[in-house]
Amino acid sequence: MQLHDVWFVLIAVLWIGYFFLEGFDFGVGVLTKLLARDRTEKRVLINTIGPVWDGNEVWLLTAGGATFAAFPDWYATLFSGFYLPLLLILVCLIIRGVAFEYRHKRPEDRWQTNWEHAIFWTSLIPAFLWGVAFANIVRGVKIDQDMEYVGTLFDLLNVYSVLGGLVTLTLFTFHGAVFASLKTVGDIRERSRALATRLGAVTAVLALVFLVWTQVSRGDGKSLIAMIVAVVALVAALAFNLAGREGWSFALSGVTIAAAVAMLFLTLFPNVMPSSLNDAWNLTVTNASSSPYTLKIMTWCAAVATPLVLLYQGWTYWVFRKRIGTQHIVDVH
Repeated sequence: MQLHDVWFVLIAVLWIGYFFLEGFDFGVGVLTKLLARDRTEKRVLINTIGPVWDGNEVWLLTAGGATFAAFPDWYATLFSGFYLPLLLILVCLIIRGVAFEYRHKRPEDRWQTNWEHAIFWTSLIPAFLWGVAFANIVRGVKIDQDMEYVGTLFDLLNVYSVLGGLVTLTLFTFHGAVFASLKTVGDIRERSRALATRLGAVTAVLALVFLVWTQVSRGDGKSLIAMIVAVVALVAALAFNLAGREGWSFALSGVTIAAAVAMLFLTLFPNVMPSSLNDAWNLTVTNASSSPYTLKIMTWCAAVATPLVLLYQGWTYWVFRKRIGTQHIVDVH
């Protein structure tokens, strides 16, 4: 295996980590409207992700940085062709972070309501757009012989990509509902489990259609295995949720996300961004990568930094592992 192949795998792992962790963040943000009945319950939901949401976004920064360094042509084509959707995601992430911090700064109802709206929409929009973006990458976009995207914004809005967006939105919301039931006590915990069951059923239908479509159009034996793992894990997550085993349900919903993302990357390889105009113009791990020397230096840096990141993030989750409920919210303002 060449170093550019190794870095393709590492970038896939970074995206899996990001969607696993930020997925339930987005889901909880959406649930502040779908699940919470009052401001106190909204605070409970927000507090379940309060200590970890910003750390989860480190995975996105690392994935973007690794792509820039390891595959500069992929990065350039992706960020220029998908400029508006990615800019909208970035703006949402900025506003979302501000909303978490500013919401409780003033007691006025209008102030807090506006920031709560911001949390909901800036969680929902990225959850949908990430699916649209990755579906288009797998499907192929208009890339010419100069590795430049020559399509339009409307080329990115097609039935397959919109379906991909609905899959990530429902899957992340289901993941968030299971996480909420894992991290809360009382009535909100029971309602989270009930909502997770309904969301999981919708997710299963959408995900099955999307994954089968992907497998039929671009898949092989390895991607088929990943698809089967994703489907089985999702069904098992639903079963454990019904049984009240939130820990197992959350782990398996995470496995669903990991297997689904792995399947997308398996259908891509050895491409990193296929061209829908001509297969000869595909961006691959070979023609889009940095020099071997650059990849070697990056590999050594990753070997040192990655264990440290995993240790401090794991420690954070351990420290804030206990459940919370409305009884722990003293001041609703």
